[in-house]
Amino acid sequence: MHEEALIAAVRRAGAEVMATLPCDRTKDLCTLIPRHFREISLLREEDGVGLCAGLALAGRRPVMHIQSSGLGNMLNAILTLPSLYRLPLPVLASWRGVWREKIEAQVPFNSRLPAILAAAGIACTEIHTPDDIALAGEVVADAYEAGRPHVALISPAVWEGGPCETEAAAFPRREREIVCKLHRIIRPPGMRRYDAIAAVAPHLGDALAVANLGVPSKELYAIRDRPENFYMLGSYTQATPIGFGCALGQDRDVVVFDGDGSLLGTAILPVIAAEAPANLTIIALDNGAFGSTGSQMTHAWRGADLELIARGAGFTSTTKVQTADELVAAYTAEEKGPRFIHVVIAPGNADVPNIPLSALEIRERFCGN
Repeated sequence: MHEEALIAAVRRAGAEVMATLPCDRTKDLCTLIPRHFREISLLREEDGVGLCAGLALAGRRPVMHIQSSGLGNMLNAILTLPSLYRLPLPVLASWRGVWREKIEAQVPFNSRLPAILAAAGIACTEIHTPDDIALAGEVVADAYEAGRPHVALISPAVWEGGPCETEAAAFPRREREIVCKLHRIIRPPGMRRYDAIAAVAPHLGDALAVANLGVPSKELYAIRDRPENFYMLGSYTQATPIGFGCALGQDRDVVVFDGDGSLLGTAILPVIAAEAPANLTIIALDNGAFGSTGSQMTHAWRGADLELIARGAGFTSTTKVQTADELVAAYTAEEKGPRFIHVVIAPGNADVPNIPLSALEIRERFCGN
Protein backbone atom coordinates (compact mmCIF):
# COMPACT_ATOMS: atom_id res chain seq x y z
CA MET A 1 0.00 0.00 0.00
CA HIS A 2 1.51 3.29 -1.12
CA GLU A 3 0.18 5.24 1.88
CA GLU A 4 1.97 2.90 4.26
CA ALA A 5 5.17 3.26 2.24
CA LEU A 6 5.02 7.03 2.59
CA ILE A 7 4.40 6.81 6.34
CA ALA A 8 7.34 4.42 6.70
CA ALA A 9 9.61 6.82 4.79
CA VAL A 10 8.57 9.75 6.97
CA ARG A 11 9.00 7.74 10.18
CA ARG A 12 12.50 6.69 9.13
CA ALA A 13 13.32 10.38 8.74
CA GLY A 14 12.48 10.87 12.42
CA ALA A 15 9.06 12.54 12.30
CA GLU A 16 7.17 12.49 15.61
CA VAL A 17 4.16 14.80 15.35
CA MET A 18 1.88 15.41 12.38
CA ALA A 19 -0.16 18.62 12.08
CA THR A 20 -2.91 18.02 9.55
CA LEU A 21 -5.73 19.37 7.46
CA PRO A 22 -7.43 16.80 5.20
CA CYS A 23 -7.66 16.51 1.42
CA ASP A 24 -10.16 14.28 -0.35
CA ARG A 25 -7.36 12.95 -2.58
CA THR A 26 -5.54 11.57 0.49
CA LYS A 27 -8.44 10.19 2.52
CA ASP A 28 -6.71 6.86 3.11
CA LEU A 29 -3.48 8.54 4.21
CA CYS A 30 -5.46 10.75 6.59
CA THR A 31 -6.98 7.61 8.14
CA LEU A 32 -3.54 6.07 8.75
CA ILE A 33 -1.74 9.14 10.15
CA PRO A 34 -3.12 9.01 13.73
CA ARG A 35 -2.12 5.34 13.97
CA HIS A 36 1.54 6.18 13.46
CA PHE A 37 2.01 9.74 14.76
CA ARG A 38 0.64 12.07 17.34
CA GLU A 39 -1.80 13.96 15.15
CA ILE A 40 -2.88 17.55 15.80
CA SER A 41 -5.88 18.41 13.66
CA LEU A 42 -5.75 22.03 12.49
CA LEU A 43 -8.48 24.39 11.36
CA ARG A 44 -6.22 26.69 9.31
CA GLU A 45 -2.93 25.86 7.63
CA GLU A 46 -1.22 29.07 8.74
CA ASP A 47 -1.65 28.07 12.38
CA GLY A 48 0.35 24.93 11.63
CA VAL A 49 3.40 27.03 10.82
CA GLY A 50 3.44 28.54 14.32
CA LEU A 51 2.56 25.22 15.95
CA CYS A 52 5.41 23.42 14.18
CA ALA A 53 7.80 26.29 14.98
CA GLY A 54 6.94 25.93 18.67
CA LEU A 55 7.41 22.17 18.54
CA ALA A 56 10.78 22.60 16.83
CA LEU A 57 11.86 25.19 19.41
CA ALA A 58 11.02 22.58 22.06
CA GLY A 59 13.24 20.01 20.34
CA ARG A 60 10.49 17.99 18.68
CA ARG A 61 10.25 16.88 15.03
CA PRO A 62 6.99 18.00 13.43
CA VAL A 63 5.59 17.48 9.92
CA MET A 64 2.57 19.05 8.25
CA HIS A 65 0.17 17.20 5.94
CA ILE A 66 -2.17 19.51 4.03
CA GLN A 67 -3.84 20.14 0.71
CA SER A 68 -1.49 22.19 -1.47
CA SER A 69 -3.94 25.08 -1.77
CA GLY A 70 -3.27 25.76 1.91
CA LEU A 71 0.26 26.84 1.05
CA GLY A 72 -1.27 30.08 -0.17
CA ASN A 73 -2.38 30.81 3.40
CA MET A 74 1.04 29.94 4.78
CA LEU A 75 3.56 31.86 2.65
CA ASN A 76 4.12 34.92 4.86
CA ALA A 77 4.21 32.83 8.04
CA ILE A 78 6.72 30.43 6.44
CA LEU A 79 9.05 33.24 5.39
CA THR A 80 8.86 35.12 8.70
CA LEU A 81 9.04 32.11 11.06
CA PRO A 82 10.83 28.92 9.94
CA SER A 83 12.75 30.65 7.16
CA LEU A 84 13.77 33.64 9.29
CA TYR A 85 14.59 31.69 12.46
CA ARG A 86 15.95 28.67 10.53
CA LEU A 87 13.54 26.15 11.94
CA PRO A 88 12.56 22.89 10.24
CA LEU A 89 9.16 22.74 8.54
CA PRO A 90 8.61 19.67 6.35
CA VAL A 91 5.29 19.86 4.50
CA LEU A 92 3.63 16.93 2.74
CA ALA A 93 1.17 18.62 0.39
CA SER A 94 -1.45 16.80 -1.62
CA TRP A 95 -0.88 18.52 -4.96
CA ARG A 96 -4.17 19.63 -6.42
CA GLY A 97 -4.86 21.18 -9.80
CA VAL A 98 -2.33 19.15 -11.81
CA TRP A 99 -3.57 15.59 -12.31
CA ARG A 100 -7.14 14.61 -13.24
CA GLU A 101 -8.42 17.62 -11.35
CA LYS A 102 -12.20 17.96 -11.43
CA ILE A 103 -12.49 21.23 -9.51
CA GLU A 104 -11.71 24.21 -11.72
CA ALA A 105 -10.88 26.48 -8.78
CA GLN A 106 -7.98 24.23 -7.77
CA VAL A 107 -6.05 24.89 -10.98
CA PRO A 108 -5.00 28.59 -11.04
CA PHE A 109 -2.96 28.59 -7.81
CA ASN A 110 -1.85 24.99 -7.54
CA SER A 111 -0.63 24.63 -11.12
CA ARG A 112 1.77 27.52 -10.48
CA LEU A 113 3.01 26.29 -7.11
CA PRO A 114 6.52 25.15 -8.13
CA ALA A 115 7.22 28.60 -9.57
CA ILE A 116 5.63 30.36 -6.58
CA LEU A 117 7.70 28.37 -4.10
CA ALA A 118 10.86 28.88 -6.14
CA ALA A 119 10.26 32.63 -6.22
CA ALA A 120 9.83 32.61 -2.43
CA GLY A 121 13.04 30.62 -1.96
CA ILE A 122 11.20 27.68 -0.39
CA ALA A 123 12.64 24.25 -1.18
CA CYS A 124 10.25 22.05 -3.15
CA THR A 125 10.35 18.44 -4.30
CA GLU A 126 7.79 17.01 -6.74
CA ILE A 127 6.57 13.45 -6.24
CA HIS A 128 4.72 12.14 -9.30
CA THR A 129 4.64 8.33 -9.06
CA PRO A 130 4.75 5.58 -6.43
CA ASP A 131 8.37 5.02 -7.38
CA ASP A 132 9.15 8.48 -5.96
CA ILE A 133 7.61 7.91 -2.51
CA ALA A 134 11.02 7.60 -0.84
CA LEU A 135 11.57 11.26 -1.73
CA ALA A 136 9.04 12.18 0.97
CA GLY A 137 11.43 10.86 3.60
CA GLU A 138 14.27 12.81 2.01
CA VAL A 139 12.20 16.01 2.17
CA VAL A 140 11.54 15.49 5.88
CA ALA A 141 15.17 14.63 6.63
CA ASP A 142 16.42 17.66 4.71
CA ALA A 143 14.08 20.02 6.59
CA TYR A 144 15.42 18.72 9.91
CA GLU A 145 19.08 18.70 8.89
CA ALA A 146 19.10 22.08 7.13
CA GLY A 147 16.70 23.82 9.54
CA ARG A 148 14.45 25.09 6.78
CA PRO A 149 11.01 24.68 5.20
CA HIS A 150 10.83 22.00 2.50
CA VAL A 151 7.62 21.16 0.66
CA ALA A 152 6.84 17.81 -0.98
CA LEU A 153 4.22 18.28 -3.69
CA ILE A 154 2.64 14.83 -3.95
CA SER A 155 0.54 14.19 -7.06
CA PRO A 156 -2.67 12.19 -6.57
CA ALA A 157 -1.24 9.87 -9.22
CA VAL A 158 0.97 8.43 -6.48
CA TRP A 159 -2.02 6.66 -4.95
CA GLU A 160 -3.15 5.04 -8.22
CA GLY A 161 -2.99 1.26 -8.28
CA GLY A 162 -2.43 0.89 -4.56
CA PRO A 163 -5.88 0.72 -2.97
CA CYS A 164 -6.03 1.15 0.76
CA GLU A 165 -8.28 -1.20 2.70
CA THR A 166 -8.08 0.78 5.93
CA GLU A 167 -11.39 1.81 7.48
CA ALA A 168 -11.74 5.27 8.96
CA ALA A 169 -12.03 5.43 12.73
CA ALA A 170 -15.57 5.72 14.04
CA PHE A 171 -16.62 9.02 15.56
CA PRO A 172 -17.36 8.97 19.30
CA ARG A 173 -20.92 9.65 20.40
CA ARG A 174 -21.77 13.32 20.11
CA GLU A 175 -23.54 13.84 23.40
CA ARG A 176 -22.66 16.46 25.99
CA GLU A 177 -24.24 19.02 28.24
CA ILE A 178 -23.33 22.67 27.67
CA VAL A 179 -23.72 25.04 30.59
CA CYS A 180 -22.34 28.56 30.38
CA LYS A 181 -23.00 30.95 33.25
CA LEU A 182 -20.75 33.96 32.91
CA HIS A 183 -21.37 37.43 34.29
CA ARG A 184 -18.66 40.02 33.68
CA ILE A 185 -18.53 43.81 33.82
CA ILE A 186 -15.93 45.69 31.80
CA ARG A 187 -14.94 48.91 33.49
CA PRO A 188 -13.09 51.79 31.83
CA PRO A 189 -9.59 50.34 31.47
CA GLY A 190 -6.71 51.82 33.43
CA MET A 191 -3.69 49.65 32.63
CA ARG A 192 -1.89 49.65 29.32
CA ARG A 193 -0.09 46.71 27.77
CA TYR A 194 3.26 47.73 29.28
CA ASP A 195 1.69 47.79 32.77
CA ALA A 196 0.19 44.33 32.31
CA ILE A 197 3.44 42.78 31.09
CA ALA A 198 5.34 44.48 33.91
CA ALA A 199 2.92 43.01 36.45
CA VAL A 200 3.46 39.44 35.23
CA ALA A 201 7.18 39.59 34.41
CA PRO A 202 8.50 39.20 38.02
CA HIS A 203 6.44 36.01 38.37
CA LEU A 204 7.61 34.19 35.23
CA GLY A 205 10.15 32.03 37.04
CA ASP A 206 11.63 29.62 34.51
CA ALA A 207 8.53 29.63 32.30
CA LEU A 208 9.02 29.98 28.58
CA ALA A 209 7.38 33.16 27.26
CA VAL A 210 6.26 33.97 23.72
CA ALA A 211 5.50 37.61 22.96
CA ASN A 212 3.38 38.81 20.06
CA LEU A 213 5.07 40.61 17.19
CA GLY A 214 5.81 44.33 17.18
CA VAL A 215 5.46 46.46 20.29
CA PRO A 216 4.50 43.63 22.71
CA SER A 217 7.84 41.90 22.08
CA LYS A 218 9.71 45.19 22.44
CA GLU A 219 7.93 45.97 25.70
CA LEU A 220 8.70 42.53 27.17
CA TYR A 221 12.36 42.95 26.16
CA ALA A 222 12.50 46.37 27.84
CA ILE A 223 10.76 45.15 31.01
CA ARG A 224 12.59 41.87 31.54
CA ASP A 225 14.81 40.36 28.90
CA ARG A 226 15.54 36.66 29.48
CA PRO A 227 16.82 33.84 27.28
CA GLU A 228 13.49 32.12 27.98
CA ASN A 229 11.66 34.85 26.03
CA PHE A 230 10.84 34.21 22.37
CA TYR A 231 10.45 37.55 20.62
CA MET A 232 8.47 37.57 17.39
CA LEU A 233 9.78 39.75 14.59
CA GLY A 234 6.91 38.99 12.22
CA SER A 235 4.19 36.38 11.57
CA TYR A 236 0.87 38.01 12.47
CA THR A 237 -1.49 35.67 14.43
CA GLN A 238 1.26 33.14 15.23
CA ALA A 239 2.13 33.96 18.87
CA THR A 240 -0.39 31.58 20.41
CA PRO A 241 0.31 28.75 17.91
CA ILE A 242 4.04 29.03 18.75
CA GLY A 243 3.36 28.91 22.48
CA PHE A 244 1.00 25.98 21.94
CA GLY A 245 3.74 24.05 20.14
CA CYS A 246 6.25 24.85 22.88
CA ALA A 247 3.81 23.60 25.52
CA LEU A 248 3.15 20.35 23.67
CA GLY A 249 6.84 19.75 23.05
CA GLN A 250 8.12 19.86 26.64
CA ASP A 251 6.96 20.01 30.26
CA ARG A 252 7.89 23.53 31.41
CA ASP A 253 5.23 26.17 31.81
CA VAL A 254 4.62 28.35 28.77
CA VAL A 255 2.98 31.77 28.78
CA VAL A 256 1.91 33.67 25.67
CA PHE A 257 1.51 37.45 25.64
CA ASP A 258 -0.91 37.82 22.74
CA GLY A 259 -3.22 40.60 21.54
CA ASP A 260 -6.87 40.92 20.63
CA GLY A 261 -6.22 41.56 16.95
CA SER A 262 -3.98 38.53 16.65
CA LEU A 263 -6.31 36.22 18.57
CA LEU A 264 -9.34 37.30 16.55
CA GLY A 265 -7.41 36.41 13.40
CA THR A 266 -6.49 32.83 14.30
CA ALA A 267 -8.39 29.54 14.47
CA ILE A 268 -6.04 27.92 17.01
CA LEU A 269 -8.13 28.19 20.20
CA PRO A 270 -10.38 25.16 19.52
CA VAL A 271 -7.28 23.12 18.65
CA ILE A 272 -5.64 24.08 21.96
CA ALA A 273 -8.78 23.25 23.91
CA ALA A 274 -8.95 19.83 22.24
CA GLU A 275 -5.30 19.01 22.99
CA ALA A 276 -5.52 20.59 26.47
CA PRO A 277 -1.85 21.23 27.36
CA ALA A 278 -1.85 21.68 31.13
CA ASN A 279 1.29 23.85 31.04
CA LEU A 280 -0.03 26.61 28.75
CA THR A 281 -1.31 30.04 29.81
CA ILE A 282 -2.54 32.58 27.27
CA ILE A 283 -2.57 36.18 28.46
CA ALA A 284 -4.84 38.00 26.04
CA LEU A 285 -3.85 41.67 26.22
CA ASP A 286 -7.00 43.27 24.86
CA ASN A 287 -6.66 46.99 24.19
CA GLY A 288 -9.33 46.90 21.49
CA ALA A 289 -6.80 48.09 18.94
CA PHE A 290 -4.10 47.05 16.52
CA GLY A 291 -1.49 48.62 18.75
CA SER A 292 1.61 48.16 16.61
CA THR A 293 0.09 49.70 13.48
CA GLY A 294 -1.31 52.94 14.85
CA SER A 295 -4.07 51.80 17.26
CA GLN A 296 -6.83 51.17 14.75
CA MET A 297 -9.92 49.77 16.50
CA THR A 298 -10.50 45.99 16.52
CA HIS A 299 -13.80 44.18 16.89
CA ALA A 300 -12.94 43.49 20.54
CA TRP A 301 -13.47 47.13 21.49
CA ARG A 302 -17.26 46.97 21.73
CA GLY A 303 -18.41 43.66 20.24
CA ALA A 304 -16.42 40.44 20.36
CA ASP A 305 -15.47 39.19 23.82
CA LEU A 306 -12.26 37.16 23.89
CA GLU A 307 -13.12 35.29 27.08
CA LEU A 308 -16.43 34.16 25.61
CA ILE A 309 -14.66 33.14 22.41
CA ALA A 310 -12.21 31.06 24.46
CA ARG A 311 -15.10 29.49 26.36
CA GLY A 312 -16.88 28.72 23.10
CA ALA A 313 -13.69 27.14 21.77
CA GLY A 314 -13.66 24.73 24.68
CA PHE A 315 -11.50 26.38 27.35
CA THR A 316 -12.76 25.67 30.86
CA SER A 317 -10.27 27.83 32.76
CA THR A 318 -10.89 31.47 31.83
CA THR A 319 -11.03 34.76 33.68
CA LYS A 320 -11.26 38.48 32.97
CA VAL A 321 -9.08 41.02 34.80
CA GLN A 322 -8.46 44.76 34.64
CA THR A 323 -5.94 45.62 37.35
CA ALA A 324 -2.36 44.56 38.04
CA ASP A 325 -3.40 42.85 41.28
CA GLU A 326 -6.16 40.92 39.53
CA LEU A 327 -3.77 39.87 36.78
CA VAL A 328 -1.06 38.68 39.18
CA ALA A 329 -3.62 36.75 41.21
CA ALA A 330 -4.94 35.06 38.07
CA TYR A 331 -1.49 34.23 36.73
CA THR A 332 -0.08 32.89 39.99
CA ALA A 333 -3.18 30.82 40.81
CA GLU A 334 -2.36 27.11 40.94
CA GLU A 335 -4.80 26.06 38.28
CA LYS A 336 -4.37 23.45 35.58
CA GLY A 337 -4.20 24.72 32.02
CA PRO A 338 -4.77 25.50 29.36
CA ARG A 339 -5.64 28.83 30.94
CA PHE A 340 -6.99 31.93 29.21
CA ILE A 341 -6.58 35.23 31.05
CA HIS A 342 -8.45 38.07 29.33
CA VAL A 343 -6.83 41.37 30.32
CA VAL A 344 -8.88 44.44 29.38
CA ILE A 345 -6.47 47.35 28.94
CA ALA A 346 -6.34 50.79 27.37
CA PRO A 347 -4.70 51.46 23.99
CA GLY A 348 -1.24 52.92 23.92
CA ASN A 349 2.36 51.82 23.42
CA ALA A 350 5.34 52.46 25.64
CA ASP A 351 8.27 54.34 24.15
CA VAL A 352 10.70 51.43 23.99
CA PRO A 353 13.56 50.73 21.56
CA ASN A 354 13.79 47.96 19.01
CA ILE A 355 15.10 44.59 20.16
CA PRO A 356 18.86 44.47 19.44
CA LEU A 357 18.80 40.75 18.63
CA SER A 358 18.62 38.93 15.33
CA ALA A 359 16.15 36.13 14.72
CA LEU A 360 18.94 33.56 15.03
CA GLU A 361 20.16 35.06 18.30
CA ILE A 362 16.62 34.91 19.68
CA ARG A 363 16.28 31.27 18.61
CA GLU A 364 19.70 30.19 19.94
CA ARG A 365 19.12 31.79 23.35
CA PHE A 366 15.65 30.33 23.60
CA CYS A 367 16.62 26.81 22.54
CA GLY A 368 19.58 26.82 24.91
CA ASN A 369 17.33 26.89 27.98
